[in-house]
Amino acid sequence: MSENPAEVTQLLQDWSHGDPAALERLMPFVFDDLRQMARRYFLRESAGHTLQPTALVSEVYLRLQGQREIQWQNREQFFAVTALLMRRILVDYAKGRHTQKRGEGVVKVPLEKAFNLAEAQHLDLAALDDALSRLALLDPRQSRIVELRFFTGLKHEEIAELLGISVTTVKREWNTARLWLHRELSGP
Repeated sequence: MSENPAEVTQLLQDWSHGDPAALERLMPFVFDDLRQMARRYFLRESAGHTLQPTALVSEVYLRLQGQREIQWQNREQFFAVTALLMRRILVDYAKGRHTQKRGEGVVKVPLEKAFNLAEAQHLDLAALDDALSRLALLDPRQSRIVELRFFTGLKHEEIAELLGISVTTVKREWNTARLWLHRELSGP
């Protein structure tokens, strides 16, 4: 990521301590990275998607403005939270469109294809979100690893550092979670 991690961390801490202008000063440092994250999400979306990466980043910004209770620790935590916000926004958007269409044109994709970004063009985000919610009840850490890897695009080493576990544990949990999600999404 291109920003200065120490400066980003300082701005996050300023924001946690009640400086509302810190978020505005933070955004120029992280905007390109947030846009890149948003683009990764849209690789899995259909070509006719009406929401665009910049609009998704703007929606994240608006939701972040309303956050007062988060005690920001560092940039990794910030990007993990923004990835979760992006996921929520897209799932809400998908559920709204699904309701409007009443299921018309929804294509379910096997999870192994969903993890291969080049192949996953019509991922059912609502089904994946539901499955991740069920996984979080069974194993919160596995659910978190999937979010960080799949939605944020973090590498195994970055996830291990963020969660304070070994890279081997991340890889093992990632593989276990993928198998569980595959079974859940491939069911009857």
